[in-house]
Amino acid sequence: MPTITTNDGAAIFYKDWGSGRPVVFSHAWPLTADAWDPQLNLVAGTGYRALAHDRRGHGRSDQTWEGNEMDTYADDLAALLDQLDIRDAVLVGHSTGGGEVVRYLARHGQDRVAKAVLLGAVPPLMLKTDDNPHGAPMESFDAIRASLANDRSAFYKELCERFYGFNRAGVAASDGKRDEFWLQAMQVGLKGALDCVKAFSETDFTEDLMKIDIPVLVAHGDDDQTVPIKASGLRAAALLSNATLKVYPGAPHGLHGAFEQEFNSDLLAFLAG
Repeated sequence: MPTITTNDGAAIFYKDWGSGRPVVFSHAWPLTADAWDPQLNLVAGTGYRALAHDRRGHGRSDQTWEGNEMDTYADDLAALLDQLDIRDAVLVGHSTGGGEVVRYLARHGQDRVAKAVLLGAVPPLMLKTDDNPHGAPMESFDAIRASLANDRSAFYKELCERFYGFNRAGVAASDGKRDEFWLQAMQVGLKGALDCVKAFSETDFTEDLMKIDIPVLVAHGDDDQTVPIKASGLRAAALLSNATLKVYPGAPHGLHGAFEQEFNSDLLAFLAG
C-alpha cells in the first residue's frame, strides 16, 4: 500500500489516481478515503489527478495514541503534499476533512493550493458557546463519546441514518450505503475515534477562515443533521474573503442520490472554472 511517513513516524495511506491538476480529498469522521471513491473516479476520469488519504487513526493509516487533533491532521496533509510535491492543487474536505483543509491552509499557507471546497464542513465551530449560539452543547458530544465507548458498532449504525438523512420521511434508504458506512467506521481505532470527536467539535477555525483568500466553494445541505448549516456553512462563507456558497435544499450531511449527483456536477464546474 502506498504511504507517506509523517514527522512523528506515522504511516499515512493514500490513493493516487489519474494525472493532471491534483485534486486532494480529505474525508469525514468516522470514514476513510474510500468514502471519496466515486469522486476520485469521477475527477480522475475527467483529466485530473485524484488523491485521498486515510486520516491517522482511520482505515489503513497508523493508529497513533497521540496526534489525533486538528493541528497534527493538518500537518499530516502537509506531509502528503510536500512528499508528493503537489502544486496548484484543489483541496476538497468533507465534514472533519473540511476542518483539516482549513487548518492546513491557515497553518501551512496557500503556496501549493489554488482553490478549496468545503462540503458539509465543521468550520468555524461546532460547539455551542456564548459567541456561537447555533452550535451543539458539550453534552451532545459527551453522549457521542459515551456511545462509542459502550457499543461503537451500534452507534455507527444509528449515526448512518442521520448522516444520510435515511431517518427522514420519503427518503429512499440504501442498505448498501449503510453497510459501506459501517464497514469504514469500524476500521477506525477507538482511541482515534474518541479523540477526533474533540477535534471536530471543539476546534475553533474562526481565525483560520479569515486567513484564507483563495477561491473556496462552500457546499452544504440545509437538512444536515450532523453539521447543521447555521453553525457551519453559513458562518464559514461569511468569514471567508473569497467564498461561493451553494446550499442544497433538503440535502443531508453525506453524499447520496440526487445530492451526490448535483454536488459532482458543481465540483467539476468549480474545478474547470
